[in-house]
Amino acid sequence: MPLDTATLLKAMGATATGAPLRVGGLAFDSRKVKPGDVFFALAGSATDGALYAAKAAEAGAVMIVGAGARPAGLPAAVPFVAVADPRAALSAAAALAFPRQPGTIVAVTGTAGKSSVADFARQIFQHLGHASASLGTLGVISPTGADYGTLTTPDPLRLHQTVDRLAGEGITHLAVEASSHGLDQRRLDGLRLAAGAFTNLGRDHLDYHPTIDDYLACKLRLFTALLPAGAPAILNMDGDRAGDVAAVCAARGLALFTTGWKGEHLRLLSVEAMPFGQRLEVACGRHVHPVVLPLIGAFQIENALVAAGFALALGAAPKPVFAALGQLKGVPGRLERVGAKGMAPVFVDYAHKPEALVSVLDTMRAATRGRLIVIFGCGGDRDKGKRPIMGAIATDKADVVIVTDDNPRTEVAATIRREILVAAPGAIEIGDRAEAIRAGIGLLTDGDALVIAGKGHETGQIIGAVTVPFSDHEEARAALLAAGGTVT
Repeated sequence: MPLDTATLLKAMGATATGAPLRVGGLAFDSRKVKPGDVFFALAGSATDGALYAAKAAEAGAVMIVGAGARPAGLPAAVPFVAVADPRAALSAAAALAFPRQPGTIVAVTGTAGKSSVADFARQIFQHLGHASASLGTLGVISPTGADYGTLTTPDPLRLHQTVDRLAGEGITHLAVEASSHGLDQRRLDGLRLAAGAFTNLGRDHLDYHPTIDDYLACKLRLFTALLPAGAPAILNMDGDRAGDVAAVCAARGLALFTTGWKGEHLRLLSVEAMPFGQRLEVACGRHVHPVVLPLIGAFQIENALVAAGFALALGAAPKPVFAALGQLKGVPGRLERVGAKGMAPVFVDYAHKPEALVSVLDTMRAATRGRLIVIFGCGGDRDKGKRPIMGAIATDKADVVIVTDDNPRTEVAATIRREILVAAPGAIEIGDRAEAIRAGIGLLTDGDALVIAGKGHETGQIIGAVTVPFSDHEEARAALLAAGGTVT
C-alpha cells in the first residue's frame, strides 16, 4: 500500500515533523536499504543499528528511526525520529505496510510443543472447513504446500509480509508459534490475535535470557501485551508453571480455557496405549468423548488437547473437533519413525532441551521391551548449563547412550561432547553424527529401539559459520538399508 512518513509515524505513535515523504519500503539491515526506504536502527546483541544509519542514508533511506540521540555522521537532510522502542515501531510499521491478515490468528508459546500445537491447530481448523495455515519452526504450511523456514518466529517484515500473502491467498485461520525471542524482540506485535496458548516451561535459551524467570516473563508477553482483553487463553494445566500463567491470564481478564489431567474445560480422564496410537477419554462440559489419537506419547496428548482448545474456545462444536483429533498427522521430526532393523524401530526427534529429552525417552521406555538406545548432542554457542543435565538424563533413561555433534557452530565440538560426558558415565563418544547413527543402528537387535534426538526436521549441520547439508532422516534410512532394515 502507498505509504508516507506521516502515516508511518502515526502508526508508530511518534510525532510527525516536516513535510511527509513518500516511503518505498522498510529495512532494518543497512545492506538491504533501497532508495525511499525507512531504516530502523535496532540494537542487537552484537552491534547497534545506529552505527549504520549513515550508511543507510547513503543507500537512499529517507528517514531513520531509532532510540536515543541522533546517530553521528547522519546527513542533516535525513530526518531522525527517536522512539522508545524501535523494535515495536518496526512491527507497527510492518503491520501498516502489509495490512491484510487472516480473520482468525492464534499464537502458542511455551518451551516444548509449539510446533506440534500450531500444526495440529492448522489441521483441526482445516477439518472444520476453514482454509488454514501454520507458521513457525517448520516454516509455512498451507493448503498449497510447505515453505520451510529457519526461525520459529520470523522477523517482523517477513512475518507481516507472509501473513499478508496468506490472507491474500484466502487463508482465514492461521496458527503461529511465538518464541521467547520473538516475543521479547516485539516480532509478533501488530498481529491481530484471536487467542493464545501456553504449553509448558522448561530450561532453554539461557544463553539469551539471564534467568528462567526472565524467560517466562518474555513468554508471558503473549498474554500481558498482545492478546486483547477477554480473548481466550488456552493453558495446559499439566505443564510446569501453569499456575503462574493462569494467575497472569486471570489478572489480565482473559478467558481461561484449561486442558489436561488437571484441566477444567478439556479434562483427560483415561489413556490406553495402542500399537500405533492412544485411546483417550476426554471430558468436555457434561459430555465424555472417546478419542483414538493416532500418535504416541503423553506429550502428544498434551499438544493435541491444547490445539483442540483453540477451536473449542473460539466457538467450534465439540463433535467435529474430537473427530479431527482422530485424524491428526504427526509433525515431521517429532518422534517420527523412519524405519526399523528387524523388530527394532528407529525414531528421529527434535528433542534438544532437557524436558523434551525426558519426555521422549520416557515415552519410548514404556514402549520398548529391549534396550533403549539414544543418540544426541548439544548445540554450540548456546546454553552450556544444559549439557551435563542432558547427559545425566540420557544415562538415567536409556540403556545405551551415544554422544555426538549437533550444530557445534563456533565452539570446539570435542569440548561440547566432554561437557556432556562429564555427567554421562559409560556413554559412547562418536563425534561424526553420520557415523554415530550407523553405530547406533548397528547395535540394534529385535525388541530394541533407537531415538536419534536433537535435529528432528532440520536438514543442515552448522559447523563454524557454515551450514553443511545433513539430515538425520536421510542418514538413518541409508544406514538402515545398508544394515538390511526397512525404511518408511
